[in-house]
Amino acid sequence: MTGRPMPSEAGILAFHQRCEDFYPADAVDADIVQQRAWYNALCAVFDAPAPAGMVKVDGLVAERIPIRRYRPATVSTETRLFYIHGGGFVVGSLESHDAICAEISEAAGAELVSVDYRLSPEHVWPAAFDDCWAVLIDLLLEPHPVVVIGDSAGGNLAAGIVLRARDEGLEGIVGQALVYPGLGGDLVSGSFEEMAEAPGLSTADTSYYREIYKAPEDAAHAFPLRSENLAGLPPAFITGAFFDPLRDDARAYAARLALAGVPVEFREEKQMIHAWLRARFMSEGARVGFAALCDAVRRMARP
Repeated sequence: MTGRPMPSEAGILAFHQRCEDFYPADAVDADIVQQRAWYNALCAVFDAPAPAGMVKVDGLVAERIPIRRYRPATVSTETRLFYIHGGGFVVGSLESHDAICAEISEAAGAELVSVDYRLSPEHVWPAAFDDCWAVLIDLLLEPHPVVVIGDSAGGNLAAGIVLRARDEGLEGIVGQALVYPGLGGDLVSGSFEEMAEAPGLSTADTSYYREIYKAPEDAAHAFPLRSENLAGLPPAFITGAFFDPLRDDARAYAARLALAGVPVEFREEKQMIHAWLRARFMSEGARVGFAALCDAVRRMARP
């Protein structure tokens, strides 16, 4: 592929342009305070009202980890959803993915918990992972079945804590949903080369986020794609974006799960770019992809 790879769908192109108006392509060159200010402004632009009757309650796990609980007006399953937001381990909060969490909770008819894990560079590996793990344990102790969901960096954390749960023999996780996850690909081949200058996220950005997170190459569960054994994991829904350097991470993880005997449903949104969840009201492709995610979570929440 020559030149900068770009989708042709008008809606996702409009979304990308609107994002660049708030979050410049060279954002990773700015200091962390400025990056977070840009990201917060961007998220506010794409905010949406909560579904009618949705109840949100903020709280703490282990007296230090902020969480938000969502309860839709109609709850049709005892399964809990656990959402871990993206943002390169550097940006993101309970607010950044608030509307996404509320809509998934509503669509699945399930209570959902989101987590405000510690961010880099102030808190490097394994701080974010440990926070997510603590919330997962808290949910499993309730006890109810749990579906773990994460996008981008959150997809990395979601896959990682699910792997650890399997390694420690914990039961109760009935599904995992990973949205354009970063899982530890090599950064030099495949989509990392083909989509190095993709809109929304570049390979250089991916490298920056990985470096600032400071997970050692041999850190257990930090790079799920490098795990030697994926057998015995819960069913998975994995969705990637074609115009995304992380595309092949999603492809490869889905393939390896299937080879290990794990039930897996894989989608690749052919006209989407990284972070397309936020484009669900502007792009037909994002709307369809988000509906597929919600449907998969709903089905996993009813094992």
